[in-house]
Amino acid sequence: MLRKASVLVMGLVSTWLSLSAAAASLDEYRWDEINPSAPWAPRAGQQVLNMEGSFYLIGGRTPIESEFIGASILWGDVWRSDDRGKTWVQLLEDAEASSLWKNRAYFQAVTKGGYLYVIGGQNFILVDNECPPFPTDPPCPEVVPASDFFNDVWRSMDGINWEPMTAAAPWDGRAGLSAVALGDDIYVMAGSKNDDEAIGGGGPLPRVYFNDVWKSSDDGATWQQMTAAAPWAPRAGGVVVVKDDWMYMIGGEAGFEGPYFNDTWRSQDGANWQLMSADGGWPSRPGHKCGVVYDEIVCFGGFGLFANPVDMWSTTDGSSWTDLQQAPWNAMDPLDVKYDFDVVTTDNAQGVPDTIYTFGGDRERFDLPPEVNVNLVDNDVWAWSREAQRPPSAPAVPVPSMAAWSTTLLIGLLLAVAGWVLRRH
Repeated sequence: MLRKASVLVMGLVSTWLSLSAAAASLDEYRWDEINPSAPWAPRAGQQVLNMEGSFYLIGGRTPIESEFIGASILWGDVWRSDDRGKTWVQLLEDAEASSLWKNRAYFQAVTKGGYLYVIGGQNFILVDNECPPFPTDPPCPEVVPASDFFNDVWRSMDGINWEPMTAAAPWDGRAGLSAVALGDDIYVMAGSKNDDEAIGGGGPLPRVYFNDVWKSSDDGATWQQMTAAAPWAPRAGGVVVVKDDWMYMIGGEAGFEGPYFNDTWRSQDGANWQLMSADGGWPSRPGHKCGVVYDEIVCFGGFGLFANPVDMWSTTDGSSWTDLQQAPWNAMDPLDVKYDFDVVTTDNAQGVPDTIYTFGGDRERFDLPPEVNVNLVDNDVWAWSREAQRPPSAPAVPVPSMAAWSTTLLIGLLLAVAGWVLRRH
């Protein structure tokens, strides 16, 4: 009986210590700017991967001052940092000029089996418009967007040499898609195609949003449709993260002007989805990012139709969310909050994910003139961690949080129970 009581007590203590450590660690997290101006151009819609401790930044777009909303330089470059974003070396200057994949933004990239993968995305192309020979109201635009939406897959072991896995996957070309590697498979889902009417008046075809899910078990060469219509609403700009062998779909949008989402769904196979929360309690948004640290999914950033959200939220499984009462990037104003940035996580010495890094991002607004917006895209690197702002010469003395005090009281109670059991038996 005593042994059973001891095992029960130790199990409960271990569980509560684990939970309180996670809660306490997030309370202690702070933001630190690692690099205010990296050598890669300010950009949005890029991807960053962590492969064996090196960061690889790929592609994206840089806005140019133009009367046409969305006019941009599209990048096909690749950069690597071996010191967690402090310094960078360029590996590839221009993929398209090197007859590789076309320069792009709003694509996806994953790592799997020692390879970097580039998947889907779009460029930005303007073409002459066929206007009538007489005045119209509103005036006929002289040019209209005619962007390419990609469904190709490329991979590389070094960021320099790339091989095509497929030039045309069976899923529609799309941007704002979501993709993850889970086990031996790569999953692609959601996204949209055709230029939105908010961009230069839109293209000749209406915007289409997807809620299909596809899986590749041979490194992106062939694809199997897992579902043509997942139970979550068609969307772009949703975040998919992997935690405990589950894929979580979080938020997104079905139009630049809405609707926006704040729901959470999860799946282990891409075909069957479980609703974890229809309303997470945080302002709906696209363009946000999430990372997993200490068994918590942490989400922040994103685009707000009237103001970008200055908040951070966490969850263990998407069913309930906690406001962390922090501002990402130490933001003092909604204009300081980014969207369409990217993140990677790194592990501590015990192999536990404990730090989130962010790279670049967009702060443009539809109500600001082009000459202002061109300066609202970033090339900085930030870290969010427990050690972020502590002077190395003055290690912080941890202040017990409420979770820690609760744990101490619980341990005392459990030990008292164990003592009572010992006296009875």
